[in-house]
Amino acid sequence: MDERILKWLFDVKIAIAEIDSYFENSEMDFFKYRENLMLKRAVERDLEIIGEAINRIIKKDSSFENKITNTKSIIGLRNQVIHAYDSISDENIWSILIIHLPKLKSEIEMLTDQHNKS
Repeated sequence: MDERILKWLFDVKIAIAEIDSYFENSEMDFFKYRENLMLKRAVERDLEIIGEAINRIIKKDSSFENKITNTKSIIGLRNQVIHAYDSISDENIWSILIIHLPKLKSEIEMLTDQHNKS
């Protein structure tokens, strides 16, 4: 695997770990999330990083579109957070955290583990 792609995969892995760490000492509660501006901005920043890293990976090697689910949506979310920040919905971000992020986490772990075994 190209070393830059591996670096970007680890960037995604680190950003997901950061998001997980924000909820480490408490249960994931949407209402607490919605009221905590600093937490929301931290999560959004990590989602930007994830989207940018996925974008770079896909530009470098389009075969990753088949290895990572919803790459276009991930990149689209990054663009929305950066360029259409005023249309970000707390509910949308929350559903990404609950539904989509765990799947992305397992896919990224599988890709980085495959590299470590080779």
